[in-house]
Amino acid sequence: MCDRRPIEPLFLLGEPNTAYAPYFVGQSYLNRLTEGALPIANVTFAPGCRNNWHIHRAESGGGQVLLCTDGRGWYQAWGQPARALRPGDVVVIPAGVKHWHGAAKDSWFAHLSIEVPGKETANEWLEQVDDSQYNSL
Repeated sequence: MCDRRPIEPLFLLGEPNTAYAPYFVGQSYLNRLTEGALPIANVTFAPGCRNNWHIHRAESGGGQVLLCTDGRGWYQAWGQPARALRPGDVVVIPAGVKHWHGAAKDSWFAHLSIEVPGKETANEWLEQVDDSQYNSL
């Protein structure tokens, strides 16, 4: 695994993402930029790192917005083909959509993760992305 990012980051790397490590394959880093009513974090994925399938639940509102800032990555909603991500791409993920996101196999990747405000919001973490499916991307 690479120990140095070959990209010049827009935001600081942050700390190893140990709190959410059980829901990731590979190494990720978390830099919380804001707290409170509109949480925003810079999430950086080492090459090959991706999070598990998950759903942002909400009674109303909620969901997630990804603003891609560095490297190359992937986003996939359940039942849809994976979408390649590059700096400047925006992904709007409504509440209730099962999905995953992460780095390409050979590239670091970073995005800002914005948690959309809502009522009774929570993340439901699910199974890992199948290795054969990921490796075929």
